[in-house]
Amino acid sequence: MEHAWRRWNPGLDNDGLTLRAVLATLPAAPPTAIPWVVRLFENPRGWLHLHGAVQLELHDRIHVLLGRGLLGQDEAFVIGFTMGSTKRLSRLEQVFFKLVAAYVYPEPYRIPWATLAAYDLGVEAGRACAARNVHLALHDDTLDRPLGEVRRDLGIDTARLREFYARERAALPETAASLRLPCGPPDSRPHFGRPQAA
Repeated sequence: MEHAWRRWNPGLDNDGLTLRAVLATLPAAPPTAIPWVVRLFENPRGWLHLHGAVQLELHDRIHVLLGRGLLGQDEAFVIGFTMGSTKRLSRLEQVFFKLVAAYVYPEPYRIPWATLAAYDLGVEAGRACAARNVHLALHDDTLDRPLGEVRRDLGIDTARLREFYARERAALPETAASLRLPCGPPDSRPHFGRPQAA
């Protein structure tokens, strides 16, 4: 399944599916594949870990809850949301992460500076959302509950997310990630946990 990670996109129209069911469709890399420099800042055991640092398996759960794929722009929003949800992220730390992500991270983990508008929107969404420390709230008992319930319990409002995604699409038009963002009203078609096409 070459490049399956580029196509994977859970979307937000999956409230009836369990977190485990959607995670099963994710073409994830093993934690050992993540470069040490990324783990340094984003893993809670990293020496210089930043606010919202989280283990890979929990980071993947946040991707599902926010309905985001695995492209750099998606990563930027998910990391921003996670950091913003701590409600403790400083402006200096925000700028520091952007510099590291754009100029220190190796490919394919590097996030182009122009795409980091998605990170800033993610930070804003995390701060504005009722969710607090979302990276600490994803216990194993959430895996077999419907996503709609988990999102509601964590304070993740999908209607509000769609507003942020509309702003993101306006800020970054025509990117692959923007074109598949769930900006409109919920889709009434049934979803069965299959990745949506890019």
